[in-house]
Amino acid sequence: MNKTTFSISRGSWFLLAALWLLLLCLAVVRPLAVPDEGRYAEVGRWMLQSGDWLVPRLNGIPFFHKPPLLHWLQASSMAVFGQYTWAARLVPALNAGLMMVALCVCAQQFSGEATARRAIVMLGTSLTFLAGGQYVNHDMLVATWIGIAIWLFGLSFLHGDQAHLGLARWGFVACALGVLSKGLIGLVLPGLVIFVWLIWSGQARKMWRFPWASGLLIFAVIAVPWFVLAQQQFAGLFDYLFGAQQFNRYTGSNFNNPQAWWFYGLAVLLLLGPWLFFILPEVGSARQVNPAVDPRVFSLMWIWVLAIAVFFSIPSSKLVGYILPIMPPLALLAAWGWERAMARIRYAQLIWRGLVALSLGGAVVINFMIEDFTRERFTIDIAPTLTCLKQTGDALYVVGGYPYDLPFLIQADKPMIVVQDWPKVRKTAGDNWRRELFEGADFDAVAGQALQTPDVLGPASQQHGNWLVAPRKHETLSDLQGWTLVKAGEGWSLYRSAPEGSTPVIHCPKP
Repeated sequence: MNKTTFSISRGSWFLLAALWLLLLCLAVVRPLAVPDEGRYAEVGRWMLQSGDWLVPRLNGIPFFHKPPLLHWLQASSMAVFGQYTWAARLVPALNAGLMMVALCVCAQQFSGEATARRAIVMLGTSLTFLAGGQYVNHDMLVATWIGIAIWLFGLSFLHGDQAHLGLARWGFVACALGVLSKGLIGLVLPGLVIFVWLIWSGQARKMWRFPWASGLLIFAVIAVPWFVLAQQQFAGLFDYLFGAQQFNRYTGSNFNNPQAWWFYGLAVLLLLGPWLFFILPEVGSARQVNPAVDPRVFSLMWIWVLAIAVFFSIPSSKLVGYILPIMPPLALLAAWGWERAMARIRYAQLIWRGLVALSLGGAVVINFMIEDFTRERFTIDIAPTLTCLKQTGDALYVVGGYPYDLPFLIQADKPMIVVQDWPKVRKTAGDNWRRELFEGADFDAVAGQALQTPDVLGPASQQHGNWLVAPRKHETLSDLQGWTLVKAGEGWSLYRSAPEGSTPVIHCPKP
């Protein structure tokens, strides 16, 4: 493969645009899922509102679980389009679109336009794209940049007797953006896949003529500055971000979502749907359909899938979104498998259309079902009332939980006062919202004043201009004594302070 061309036909562009527009339509109609979407959308909104583009903050408190690329892009999106849910979702949607474009370009390079279109339809009608592509968290960003890095490094080594230097350097750019998206896996996983593949395919000698010096310099210029600046301002950042949040999460067993080693087998079936079954034919058989495909490309796809799947199967803690980086090669393998299995089937086109409809329909239905999974955590039914009644300078207290979506929905201009028995919580909290708040407060004592103990609620209930939000299940707690119920939502209730009649009567329009 001595010539690399990057082009997409008009028909393929039309197909990509149609799938992406469907993704955008789905992104508009669904409320923020909590906790993830409420958390990350609010971090981006707060960054824009505060003007502090160095430090990601949750409720005004430093939030160093992940690097800041998602938050930078979300703040930029909301600066242009407004502080709306769909503006926050535009960031993962753009990255999902980029993932699809990269798959289309590379699949066409390896196998031709027909295979490329089949692969992008398989990926574009799946939950990977239509749900994961508009879900506000870091997973789609890092999956996209890991994939682009592997494509670029792979094309570089397939170029000829020695690596294509330009493609390799762009691969380092992609790794840097992957690191800024979610940490070290943005570099480790492309490196793991390419190293194993080069050894397996007998190309290890090419590594000696790789642009290591210039590539790593490019990587450092892009990826390193934020970490250095943040560490200078917040001592201990490296230990927390790389130690506690990455290494310890990978090796530890006391974090959320422990799952069996086979968890990602089910996750892939969910994410790719019926197209997964066309991967079952052996790759060697697929070469009989398209003998022009370089055998090294087949081995790269399988090593890409297996290396990353094994990597994420080792930790106890597992989430569906972690496995997104393997979806592009799976889509290409499925396209090859279809060509082998269906080449002589009489009704192949009819079956194809039926499976496209099935995959699309399933993805759309599940997209709407996401709302039901977290409905009791929503504050969307009390947020309009609070937005209408709350005056500038009023304080908002929260007890019994943390309403992740509320600050974003009410466009809060100052942190909520989160009430817990924090001395006790520090000794007993697991991997939950309490820990992410008090660990962040350890970096900034002033911001940490937003974390208060229950003794503040009594006096606050007797002062004008205070509001309290509590889960419905806490309605009988002593914490709520002295507060007046204003609005009972499905999951949360809204209260106000001061005796009855001391607050001006404001009639809010019905939502």
